[in-house]
Amino acid sequence: MSEVKLTAETRTEFGKGAARRIRRDSKVPGVLYGHGSDPLHLTLPGHDLLLALRTPNVLISLDIDGKANELAIPKSVQRDPIKGFLEHVDLLLVKRGEKVNVEIPIQTEGELAPGGNLLEHVLNALPVEAEATHIPESVTVSIEGLESGASVLAKDVTLPSGVSLAVEEDAVVLQVLSAQAEEPTGEAAEGEEAAEA
Repeated sequence: MSEVKLTAETRTEFGKGAARRIRRDSKVPGVLYGHGSDPLHLTLPGHDLLLALRTPNVLISLDIDGKANELAIPKSVQRDPIKGFLEHVDLLLVKRGEKVNVEIPIQTEGELAPGGNLLEHVLNALPVEAEATHIPESVTVSIEGLESGASVLAKDVTLPSGVSLAVEEDAVVLQVLSAQAEEPTGEAAEGEEAAEA
């Protein structure tokens, strides 16, 4: 897993007005917390942070005011619902060698059995426990030849070494459903009745 270096500044102004001023300067307000320390309010570079957050559970090396160097992972990201820009980020302080609970994206490979089957992602991300500096970007699950009624449980997912499940082993991750024939819509049903009369 790659490590992204960002330069952060501590901030002393709080509230909506201060946050708007920070965003106007193409920066993002954030909070760094964890390990029983007091929350540290930061200002982060907006564009660099946006690029870093494209990687799920990215490990961020923070250079804070040129004095402290801390490792963190994103815990909560708030975006503008319409424009999509970053409004705020919560970062969790981590140490090398420390285990953390995160959710990693589930990717699928292969084709379902023929016959119009549908794949339902019961879990979009798999809760796991991993060493903070070795969090996998995703896990891949083979769905090759699965038929209607089949399901993939958490215990069936192959995890990289050093990574363990943080969810019940029998939790359903994926399941295959048979495609349902669509019911005629109200107008179509009325049209059929009129044709029969």
